[in-house]
Amino acid sequence: MEEIDDTDLVVERVAALDLGKAALDACVRVPHTHHPGRRMQELRSYGTTTAQLLELAAWLRHWHVQRVVMESTSTYWKGVYYLLEAEGFDCWLVNAREVKNVPGRAKTDRADAVWLAKVAERGMCRPSLVHPPDIRRLRDLTRYRRALVQDRTRERQRVEKLLEDAQIKISSVLSDLHGVTGRAMMDALINGQRDPHTLAQLAKGSARKKTARLEEALRGFFTDHHAMILQMMLANSDRLSAQIAELDGRIEEALSPFCAQSARLADIPGVDVMAAAELIAESGRTAALLRRSPLRTVRATRRGTRLKQAARASRGVVLAACVCELEARGSRRCVSGGFYCRAAYLARFGGRDGRQRWPCGRRSATSVPTPVGIAAAGLR
Repeated sequence: MEEIDDTDLVVERVAALDLGKAALDACVRVPHTHHPGRRMQELRSYGTTTAQLLELAAWLRHWHVQRVVMESTSTYWKGVYYLLEAEGFDCWLVNAREVKNVPGRAKTDRADAVWLAKVAERGMCRPSLVHPPDIRRLRDLTRYRRALVQDRTRERQRVEKLLEDAQIKISSVLSDLHGVTGRAMMDALINGQRDPHTLAQLAKGSARKKTARLEEALRGFFTDHHAMILQMMLANSDRLSAQIAELDGRIEEALSPFCAQSARLADIPGVDVMAAAELIAESGRTAALLRRSPLRTVRATRRGTRLKQAARASRGVVLAACVCELEARGSRRCVSGGFYCRAAYLARFGGRDGRQRWPCGRRSATSVPTPVGIAAAGLR
């Protein structure tokens, strides 16, 4: 240990970690044992395997460290944070942007660890939100489900592109290409049926009124080559659908501790059980996002509703809920101008090359019911 002269401390015994994928640098700063008002610090390097992290925990416990601070480096922080948290340490996750923007400072891993320790012991950084384990598990499920839904959507878009390549235009007649009627026709095409009249007779329900249009749309040049690729695409889509259905059950199980909050959120127009699960997973049990006011503003003065600081997933859920509710009421008021979610906006209202079509003008805005519902659901 070397002696350091420092005063005006908020945390007397602090450790800072500079994380990497395979290794980390740790700096411990504690009061001097013989000279009051002076500090001692020690730097060590450890691997990020479980055995090495347990050695790190023992070393920190030897110095009676009160707080462990680390930067949110990619996903490398998670294993270190969770293990030290389980070992009983008070862990802080900080944003590197808030502690590293200092000109003239040397840039090495060991210097970063020392600087982070100095910043932490003086209280010059604030912790980022890290949810408790039950919320983390729910978030893993909801985010993976969202990724699978996106993969299935891309696969279904490939199906439509393949049919267009074969001059099969049933997506221009049917509102849902992957509904009962569309799937029956695609299965028949895969099995070798090419007669448009026979294929059109497979229509079910309201699609039977469109038999003549379907017969014309099915007149193309679908070949065995298209059938082989289409079969793979549909199989992949079915596999993703099965996985999504399995995740739905797991999410409902993980949501059981928050059944009261979920029920209150599901009462909001446009919010179903899965949307409620995503809102709870992204905002957390204590609704930390509400305290940082990204969901607090429900009406802006000039350019629509804004959710600037909310997580992208929360913005997407709120946007989808608003769009569903407005469509249910037969309205096309602007609900996404201020959400900073361009992909979702263009998917709903169209536009290209930077030009957006505003349903009711650029200054139109609508109140969002979701923030009020979150507050009423007892998530604070």
